Amino acid sequence: MLSLSLHAQRGVRIAYIDTEYILENVPEYQEAMAQLDQKAQKWNNKIQTELSAVEQKRNDLSNEKALLTKELIDEREEDLAFEETEILDYQQKRFGPNGDLMIQKKQLMQPIQDQIFAAVQTIVASRKYDLVLDKSEGGILYVSNKLDISDQILKSITRASKRKQVQSKAERKAAKAEDVVPEINVELEERQKALDEKNAIKESAIEKARQEKLAAREAKVKEAEARRQKVLDDRAKAKQEKLDARSKETQQEEDVSKTAEAKEEEGEQPKTRAQLIEENRQKKLAEREARKKALEDKKNKILEDRQKAKDSLNNN
Repeated sequence: MLSLSLHAQRGVRIAYIDTEYILENVPEYQEAMAQLDQKAQKWNNKIQTELSAVEQKRNDLSNEKALLTKELIDEREEDLAFEETEILDYQQKRFGPNGDLMIQKKQLMQPIQDQIFAAVQTIVASRKYDLVLDKSEGGILYVSNKLDISDQILKSITRASKRKQVQSKAERKAAKAEDVVPEINVELEERQKALDEKNAIKESAIEKARQEKLAAREAKVKEAEARRQKVLDDRAKAKQEKLDARSKETQQEEDVSKTAEAKEEEGEQPKTRAQLIEENRQKKLAEREARKKALEDKKNKILEDRQKAKDSLNNN
């Protein structure tokens, strides 16, 4: 009761800070944010360029569909879908909720927030404040400017920053040229390491899937080429067979002509070309009938032998 009475007599001491105002006036933070914005713009430009390239390939495929087989169209559409998925995965990796941009923003914010909190603790201890609010977090409808201690916090951070400032130009140049925002917080460093390992596993799986698709596509191309070569070989073989048959017919006609000429020289009445061709046809038919009769006689002979063997078994 005595503590509450004393507290009520002296009143509640309240102050507030404006985190956004503080961050806007910390040069190191603004410089790092500018570098991060440049990197984000570079990432975004890369994504847009690659998406435009995929869209152009898709338009080219649409224009060439009439000249391509369904297999080639499906393969190219599959390749385009795979490329687009890789681009979107890269976009998620950079700009997603757990992407590089958000992680590096947190890395930038954490040291400043730690400094702000430390400065607030120091001022609270020296001036006996009971409550310190943050205007940038919202929830304050009106507050007097005389309660604003943002400038005091900013001065405290500036003094600390000057004490920790990089001493040599070479170190400042190296820090500026560094591609990744330096990690200060140990917990964030561990999370970043775990995320990097997870991304490495994911990228490895993506690369493995890509290689498998490339191998499958290569196998399909080889198989299609083999089928095409077989068709060409079959066509060449059929063409050669036709040429051979035509050559044989021509040779037969020449033989017939020579036979006619020989008979003419011997004084025999020459036969016409049609008669000679018909004689040759009849000769072939007679040869075919002779072969057919020989086969029939052979078949009958086999049947007779079987019947004799069967009768012999029955008699025994």
